[in-house]
Amino acid sequence: MKVVWPIGSGVTPARKLVVGSTFSNLSMEDALGRKVVVFYHAGISNEEKVHLRQKLLLHLREENYKIALMLAVLISKIARIDYPKEWPGLFSALAQQLQSADILTSHRIFMVLFRTLKELSTKRLASDQRNFAEISSHFFDYSWRLWQSDVQTILHDFSALTQHTNSDGSEQHQDDLYLICERWLLCLKIIRQLIISGFPRDAKCMQEVRPVKEVSPVLLNAIQSFLTYYSSFQALHPKFWDFIKRASTKLMKVLVAFQARHPYSFGDECVLPPIMDFCLNKIADPEHHILSFEQFLIQCMVMVKSILECKEYKPSLTGRVIDENRVTIEQMKKNISSIVGGVLTSLLPKERIVLLCNILIRRYFVLSASDLEEWYQNPESFHHEQDMVQWTEKLRPCAEALYIVLFENHSQLLGPVVVSILQEAMSGCPASVTEITPGLLLKDAAYSAAAHVYYELSNYLSFKYWFNGALSLELSNDHPNMRIIHRKVALILGQWVSEVKDDTKRSVYCALIRLLQEKDLSVRLAACRSLCFHIEDANFSEQDFTDLLPVCWDLCFKLIEEVQEFDSKVQVLNLISTLLGRGNEVIPFANKLVQFFRKVWEESSGESLLQIQLLIALRSFVTALGYRSPICYNLILPILQKGIDINSPDELNLLEDSLQLWEAILSNAPSMVPQLLAYFPCLVEVIERSFDHLQVAVHITEGYIILGGTDFLSMHASSVVKLLDLIVGNVNDRGLLSTLPVIDILIQLCFPMEVPPLISSTLQKLVVICLTGGDDPDPSKTAVKASAAAILARILVMNSNYLAQLTSQPSLLLLLQKTGFPTEENVLLCLIDMWLEKVDNASSTQRKTFGLALSIILTLRLPQVLDKLDHILSVCTSVILGGNDDLAEEESSGDNMMSSSRSQNEGPVPSKEFKKRQIKFSDPINQMSLETSVRDNLQTCAALHGESFNSAIGRMHPAAFAQLKQALKMP
Repeated sequence: MKVVWPIGSGVTPARKLVVGSTFSNLSMEDALGRKVVVFYHAGISNEEKVHLRQKLLLHLREENYKIALMLAVLISKIARIDYPKEWPGLFSALAQQLQSADILTSHRIFMVLFRTLKELSTKRLASDQRNFAEISSHFFDYSWRLWQSDVQTILHDFSALTQHTNSDGSEQHQDDLYLICERWLLCLKIIRQLIISGFPRDAKCMQEVRPVKEVSPVLLNAIQSFLTYYSSFQALHPKFWDFIKRASTKLMKVLVAFQARHPYSFGDECVLPPIMDFCLNKIADPEHHILSFEQFLIQCMVMVKSILECKEYKPSLTGRVIDENRVTIEQMKKNISSIVGGVLTSLLPKERIVLLCNILIRRYFVLSASDLEEWYQNPESFHHEQDMVQWTEKLRPCAEALYIVLFENHSQLLGPVVVSILQEAMSGCPASVTEITPGLLLKDAAYSAAAHVYYELSNYLSFKYWFNGALSLELSNDHPNMRIIHRKVALILGQWVSEVKDDTKRSVYCALIRLLQEKDLSVRLAACRSLCFHIEDANFSEQDFTDLLPVCWDLCFKLIEEVQEFDSKVQVLNLISTLLGRGNEVIPFANKLVQFFRKVWEESSGESLLQIQLLIALRSFVTALGYRSPICYNLILPILQKGIDINSPDELNLLEDSLQLWEAILSNAPSMVPQLLAYFPCLVEVIERSFDHLQVAVHITEGYIILGGTDFLSMHASSVVKLLDLIVGNVNDRGLLSTLPVIDILIQLCFPMEVPPLISSTLQKLVVICLTGGDDPDPSKTAVKASAAAILARILVMNSNYLAQLTSQPSLLLLLQKTGFPTEENVLLCLIDMWLEKVDNASSTQRKTFGLALSIILTLRLPQVLDKLDHILSVCTSVILGGNDDLAEEESSGDNMMSSSRSQNEGPVPSKEFKKRQIKFSDPINQMSLETSVRDNLQTCAALHGESFNSAIGRMHPAAFAQLKQALKMP
């Protein structure tokens, strides 16, 4: 294919070379997929784009399928960018070519249409959706007529194939027929796209989608017609047999999609009843050859499940709505739900529900010979395929999912039925039976049924009676074939965790430990997961499990060495993390755990997904060790150093979990160690790149300040300054609210005389935050202003001279001027107004800080102070009389923490939280007397202002003055 550039197009030789070489080598998919698309995006002129689009549409009759597919993809990608503004004639051009197209050309055009519509349907803007709806209105009728014509042609020729033997000209005819079949499939996909994306959800707009009612019954007839050729074509015409499988499955998938997108239209009497009945019949009584057609049976089950759990078909529980329009809509929904509910009741009488339940358990739950062979060959893979596979991909998981929904909808009817099947299976195959018989496989299926609906079935079956009887007997039989039942018992013990009462817990824990010791990996992995459920349970009994811990740890270590698959290792690590999360009795096993983690980490090199799980487990390990966590630093700090290095090849995968591990280390560290102290600059590098990890970064910074104190600040002052300057002024209110307390602790803890000048740039931004932005009612903005104002008030209280310097700095005035702040305003006076305004939005400690700052303001030789005297004294009075609730709460929680953190003959645990509470207790703000400060500074104010002070006091309301005297204990 050669590109001929128009005369005078202005195309450079280089551009001719790139595009020309691409089209002359279209067999190279990479050339078309990468060169041309990138070239199109790279800034070619509009004239060149027009020429390129025209040329693409002239070469649709491409015989090579791969090239045709790439052309379709390319056109769709360009259409996403250019349609409709730059390429309004795309669909009319395609439609025009369809009028005179042969089979091959029409097939290729439908490839383009399908790809383009699929691409355009993903655009979510309202204008794009309107454009797609318009396309649907124009193309649906044509596509639907062609689909119907093609299906008639296909079925006619299929009938002929069954009646005639091969003739000389039949090979070419079959090739043409196969191309028609493929075109028909493309047309089906287009119809699906037009109906799914071309109309708004009918449950939302309450408008009937006519094509659903028109198309769905015809699709069902097509499925029924195709299936009649399924068995005869399998041997004689394998190519068309494969098509029938694809077509039947796709048709059912399209119907499932219609039901999910437009449930009300699908609920019509000419649509839902015949489709539901067809699916139920295929599930319950399929022809012999259909039993092996698993993908089709899966879609039938998906359809029935989707209908049974569809919320639009269930009775509405909403009450009356005042708005008349809403009443009408709700009533319409109720009417439709009532009608569909009646249809479903007629389709599923009690006898049919019981029959379906029996068939699901007795036929679809039962392990097949191929299942057992797969289990025997690779128990580990079998475990994951059975329990972790997507339920729509395999027949048994799909049958289980349908069974669960059926049981939930009809638990009172099916509860006794399932118990009856369970009792029948257990009596028909006692625990002593070891041969793999139909009876044993039925018992396995019945156990599955009981496990999956534990919550509803507990009303009909006593777990204690069942466990102490049949299940314990099953576990006492050690024959290798009993792995089938043992695995299912492990599943039951995990699913029924909520029904395990105190008098049975110990026995269940012992049973799971025993199952963890079996030879079969599938059984052990099932037990591993179920044990994890029990340990996670809120009612887990640590007392009953404590003496089992040594063997449990050893079994975990052994299991992770034996398994090979990633999912298996993750499952064992989850159990280890859960055990560690309980936090008790870890110290005796600490050395073993360190050795285990070191070995597994070394073996996980290059497996970042596994290393993520290891980092999560290590975080649990550090938390469980608490203040004794330094015993694992030799293991954990090198791992941390690698994880927080933003230049590491695994940074993208490991950084988030490494940061959380870092936070856990600091939170549980009794003191700062030099190696940990040296890591802090890495945090600045992380924040320099993005704020994705801001929350955990703030907690890490707080940990360094609290644990490192002056040593930390003297070593990393410049990094702290840089970090705070990066954050403040560049993050949203939520980010600021988490950062401001850290600044407060930094000023309070690390010498209030030295820190403020270091972070002057950050403090200037806090002033800007306080004084600009107007009176925004947003609670988060109010909280930010209150916290920022409290920090500035603290500086005034603890370092008065510096605040005066800060508010008069030219750089601050310039910053304020840029935001529109009036240059003639006095910054300090504006801050006073902010403290007076935000006192009601502050915590108790912040309120006291405001009060102390305002009392200091009384000593300033400023006449404006007298104008605000009434308000200042009113705030101070309310703070004094209100007390400090925050400190009382801290003292109470601190006492609890100290008592809970003491072990025998030990003092309080020197953790970050403990030190944080100590800092709050020793806060100078809490040590100062606001009452004394106000009393003394009032005297200073009186001396400074003389008669003017007396006049200001005289203007106070008598009640306010009385409260002031009460607060200051004045006679």
